[in-house]
Amino acid sequence: MSKRVAMAAGAKRPPDPSVPVAGDPDYMLSLARGLSVIRAFADGRPHLTVADAARITGMSRAAARRCLYTLSVLGYAASIDGAYTLTPAVLALGYTYIGSTSLARVAQPVLERVSEQLHESFSLAVADGDEIVYLARAATRRILSIGLSVGSRLPAACTSMGRVLLAFGPEAARAAFLARVKLTRHTPYTIVDKPRLRAELDRVRQQGFAIVDQELELGLRSLAVPVRRPDGTVVAAINVGVQAGRVEAAVLERKFLPALREASGEIGAAARHVPA
Repeated sequence: MSKRVAMAAGAKRPPDPSVPVAGDPDYMLSLARGLSVIRAFADGRPHLTVADAARITGMSRAAARRCLYTLSVLGYAASIDGAYTLTPAVLALGYTYIGSTSLARVAQPVLERVSEQLHESFSLAVADGDEIVYLARAATRRILSIGLSVGSRLPAACTSMGRVLLAFGPEAARAAFLARVKLTRHTPYTIVDKPRLRAELDRVRQQGFAIVDQELELGLRSLAVPVRRPDGTVVAAINVGVQAGRVEAAVLERKFLPALREASGEIGAAARHVPA
């Protein structure tokens, strides 16, 4: 897998915490800086010095040092040989969200059941900016060269769940995405032409599902469908990922699409209180 795809599987690059809400009296800059420092450990950076954290987040060295020190006092980071590393306590921050989200709680047993029946890996994800974030996953084997788990991120443009979420999202949001996104060629099959991607999203919306064939990584083929609340609002997507050498695209659609739609309906029926 390319370095760019590997980076996409981690957390987002930290934004400048002072830019989006400058002048807002209710905005707590110190909290924003602390979260920005936590996100700075993404993209394969298990250890950060004060200088590293300051450079990545754009804050001063003094501010970065205070953030790292505070995180270590609270048990979220540890200092080792002049650098800092996150501790497992940080996982509690993410799992607080997972535990409070009915969508993830409902989806996990459904994915595990269908995965056991069909002997493939199934996942559920939601949109977050230009990426998708995995909220639930039942894996029978490792398909990607990187490991995917709850909290993993991948680019929306070249993933089946991402295309479903883009296709069934608001038209204005889809147009804004296409205007700003930088399409990266991960394999020879990746769509990097925006008019072609727009046409593919139109096709996904029309047919009700997305198949992505080795666009993210060679050997990976996936099929995704939307998850709808009872009122019809799409709140997530679920997919199945298979090895291209074992399952042809036509077989993927014929064998797995009915099971995906049934699982999607079961999850969606129980997700009436999940926000759009």
